[in-house]
Amino acid sequence: MRQVNRYTDIDVKTVDGGRLIIMLYDGAIRFLKEAAVACRKRDFKKKGTLIGRAERIVGELQACLNFEVGGEICKNLDQLYSWMILHLTEANLKTSAEHCERVVSILSTLRDAWETAVNQLRQEKAADPGLDAR
Repeated sequence: MRQVNRYTDIDVKTVDGGRLIIMLYDGAIRFLKEAAVACRKRDFKKKGTLIGRAERIVGELQACLNFEVGGEICKNLDQLYSWMILHLTEANLKTSAEHCERVVSILSTLRDAWETAVNQLRQEKAADPGLDAR
């Protein structure tokens, strides 16, 4: 287990910002899928732990928003992340798998959009190596 953590640590330290955001989305999605299962099993402790982890990730995504660069998109994401955190709080209080799944659906859409953008940027950089220098 320690070896896996070391590799994960190296991956996080060497990954670019776009890939890191995708990793955060992946983590939140995974935790919420597991939380939905825990809700259905009425495993209150596990559900609470998993939802809490997802809430912290969504909070981190929200804290990373750069309103100066992102403008209106950041404002919209900020509101969406706030809604998600509220919805996850409700999911925890009501032991609601459905609440978790609604947030997973939104996070999955955002994650896919980020992956598309990151891949497109990577292709543009490969086509124009001077792009990084600009």
